[in-house]
Amino acid sequence: MKIGLIGNPNVGKSTIFNALTGMHQHTGNWPGKTVVKASGVKKYQGKTYLIEDLPGTYSLKAHSKEEEVTRDFVHSNNYDALIVVCDASALERNLILALQVLNVTNKVILCINLIDEAKKKKIEINYEKLEKILKIPIVPVIARKKKGLDNLLESISKINKNNSKSKLNTFEISNKAREIALEVVTYHNKDCFKKDRIIDKIVTSKYLSIPIMLLMLLFIFWLTIVFTNYFSDILYNFLFSFEKPLLNFLEFLHIPVTIINMLVYGLFRVLAWVVSVMLPPMAIFFPLFTLLEDLGYLPRIAFCLDKCFKKCASCGKQALTMAMGFGCNAVGVTGARIIDSPRERLMAILTNVFVPCNGRFPLIISMITMFLVTTGTSLLKALILTLFIVLGIFITFVVTKILSKTLLKGIPSSFTLELPSYRRPEILKIIIRSIFDRTIFVLKRAVLASIPAGIIIWLMANVMINGNTLLEICSNFLNPFAKVMGLDGVILLAFLLAFPANEIVIPIIIMSYLSLGQLIETPDLNVLKTLFIENGWTTLTAINVILFSLIHFPCLTTVLTIKKETGSLKWTFLSIVIPTITGIIICILSTQIYNLVM
Repeated sequence: MKIGLIGNPNVGKSTIFNALTGMHQHTGNWPGKTVVKASGVKKYQGKTYLIEDLPGTYSLKAHSKEEEVTRDFVHSNNYDALIVVCDASALERNLILALQVLNVTNKVILCINLIDEAKKKKIEINYEKLEKILKIPIVPVIARKKKGLDNLLESISKINKNNSKSKLNTFEISNKAREIALEVVTYHNKDCFKKDRIIDKIVTSKYLSIPIMLLMLLFIFWLTIVFTNYFSDILYNFLFSFEKPLLNFLEFLHIPVTIINMLVYGLFRVLAWVVSVMLPPMAIFFPLFTLLEDLGYLPRIAFCLDKCFKKCASCGKQALTMAMGFGCNAVGVTGARIIDSPRERLMAILTNVFVPCNGRFPLIISMITMFLVTTGTSLLKALILTLFIVLGIFITFVVTKILSKTLLKGIPSSFTLELPSYRRPEILKIIIRSIFDRTIFVLKRAVLASIPAGIIIWLMANVMINGNTLLEICSNFLNPFAKVMGLDGVILLAFLLAFPANEIVIPIIIMSYLSLGQLIETPDLNVLKTLFIENGWTTLTAINVILFSLIHFPCLTTVLTIKKETGSLKWTFLSIVIPTITGIIICILSTQIYNLVM
């Protein structure tokens, strides 16, 4: 039996899907769409159910690719049953979609989730009366505790497959939803949403919303900085403990020395470096990000920033994709699917790189520690980092405004955004979801992109032409232009060679300055600072390294994702050109201002 799972965003639909299918899931794209679908299998009483987790939607009147998928699935009638999931504490609003579905098919089960949350708010629902009105099975559940799921499966097994469109009722949707809710829902506490309203008055207020967001950002960065270095060192030592055994094994196989050096000192060291530098901040940042998501705070960010994005002829949903970009720009690009307008979706994709991903944090934090905050605490470092991030957000607004006046002209669209109730997050599920759905997904892409990078970097450091390595030849060629930007040829070349993975900028710089043919372990930051100063670095150099890291071309993983999402070489090319030109201009301006002031 083929079962579709449908519902508004934030009703716990995915929780039900995960609880039913467990590990028997796979993902892919819907035919003819770039929208990712999740499918899973559940066996119950000798029957096998294929469950399709449909994209969340408020209405069958589609405005985005995700909503088109859901609309087309419902109208296709190519299923044995549809499970419409509702939030028990917001039944009236959720019933609008349920009634729209009932106008198309009677093969429907209404699953009312979060009944425990409704009980806390003293909201009572008369399920028997609701079942009589709608004439479909009503199943109350608590998905995160897996309560009521057996009843849901039992209802699926008994669904009447012979329902036809001739038996359908025609509902006036919003009016009927209100009438039904008045009949079946009782609010024993008239102020059940009072606490949410009080919190919203603070976090979405005109004057406090932005400071609260910045403080939240500061707190997340502080935690990331405090724990990242510790775990990176442990992971680095663990991974590099395999280097000697790998070297011995390859020598045992009598592989030529040149190939061994390329594989061990090039490929393996780049991979180990990327994993040890990238994994810890992602493992810290993504759970914190998911925590804000589960609390219900992220939609508030979009609400608060909507006015700013409206002035740039975009919409507040771009703020959500921007937040995703802090973990990984590729994830931010994929997240742009939530934006209905194709024009605004493109603007979000093209500007997502202006917020730094986890791969760029280690370099920025190192520069701050060595040159800007040499004796300060982690909190001061986090504050400086936050200020640079705010600059990146400001540049996002500026570039979005320019795009809306040039390549992507248009007026901002309106959008529907639900502000869900504040909920107590489930820490264990947050950790599991952030690790498997985000961290490992991003890390896998970065590792695949780093494999060719490791080989190319080793070859450039070891292939000699007229007594100079390719690294030296290329860095000397770039040096005049780099000087105008307040950098040098080695730094600029390091950014270019780190195109597959931003994490390897610093080791390439070290390898070039020391004229070594392989990546080495980063020395103590004080020793590293001395090395940089001996090669002409100043505070200005460090500032421009931070700025160019913050504002430059996206990594290979993100570029490939942009190509997949847009299906266009033109927009993929522009996604590289726009931030690169912006970064060059910012660095030149920074150099000129610094020289004038100093």
